[in-house]
Amino acid sequence: MLLNLLGCREIINDLQGYYLSALSHIIIINISLYLNRMKKIVFIVGGAGYIGSHMAKHAALAGYDVVVLDNLSTGHKDAVKYGKFELCDIKDKTKLDALFKKYQPDAVMHFSAYSIVSESVVDPYKYYDNNVSGTLNLLKTMLDNHCNNVIFSSTAAVFGNPEYVPIDEEHIKKPINPYGRSKLMVEQILEDFSQAYNLKYLVFRYFNAAGHDVDGELSERHDPETHLLPLIMQAARGDRKNIAIFGTDYDTKDGTCIRDYIHVDDLCAAHLNGLNVFFNVGKEVHSNDFNLGNGSGFSVKEVISKVKELTNKDFTVVERERRSGDPAVLIASNIKASKILNFTPNKSKIEDIIKSLI
Repeated sequence: MLLNLLGCREIINDLQGYYLSALSHIIIINISLYLNRMKKIVFIVGGAGYIGSHMAKHAALAGYDVVVLDNLSTGHKDAVKYGKFELCDIKDKTKLDALFKKYQPDAVMHFSAYSIVSESVVDPYKYYDNNVSGTLNLLKTMLDNHCNNVIFSSTAAVFGNPEYVPIDEEHIKKPINPYGRSKLMVEQILEDFSQAYNLKYLVFRYFNAAGHDVDGELSERHDPETHLLPLIMQAARGDRKNIAIFGTDYDTKDGTCIRDYIHVDDLCAAHLNGLNVFFNVGKEVHSNDFNLGNGSGFSVKEVISKVKELTNKDFTVVERERRSGDPAVLIASNIKASKILNFTPNKSKIEDIIKSLI
């Protein structure tokens, strides 16, 4: 009898241990699922490109669950070093819808646009088709899947030739090329969607993104390259015969154009501050637009001279006629971004930006 009772107690103890273990396992799984859902999922569209790939890194390191969507038409698969990757074109509604249903993102960061001004002039259809129609497709898919938060990568090209500097957000917008017009159209679409469908958006306009990831993981690899700083670095490395200055008779201190350069890491920091706005519990989200730059400018000759100094390399500089549509000075006002997003560029000196390229 005693043996039977001892046997029953052992069985009961075993069962209790089993069920406690199973219950603990279930609790752990549920906590894990809860914490994973608490970790916000962000689609970075165009995340295999220059700015997008840097943004994926910043968002992932900040604790977001990153999913990169890119058709690799200008991006690079090996630049996707953070988050998951999905090959997708924003004009592919079926694939987009499937990905939204699969991941259920909480926000979208939209970097997927063609951006070469000269190309947009000779092939405007390409720009309106992707930059406008593609974005409409993306926004519709977002709304269909109850994702109402989007950050849109815009451009200083929406302003056209400036009437004053530094350029603030209230400056009249009169783009002078299809690229700038395509971006302005999307800005207007976002405003309409916000009023009609309660879409929450933030627009960031860049003035001259430059520099590389300070850890050396990521870089700028446009093909063809059209940005001044990478072209100057190519000349310094001997990868091109010379660097051209287009116009030396502007009404500036040395006769060359002045531009506002902002390091890509500073751009990403501003975007991250914006992304956090969407998930700031207890505070109402208001759609808004911001200009992002350093708030100061550097002339073409100054940039060339500083590259020569920092690389200790000399290279040929040729002077050519002005290009049509090039304003003498483009400088952004950062006041609004500073006040609302607490944004201050950390790499405000041109030498800091150049050093990240060496």
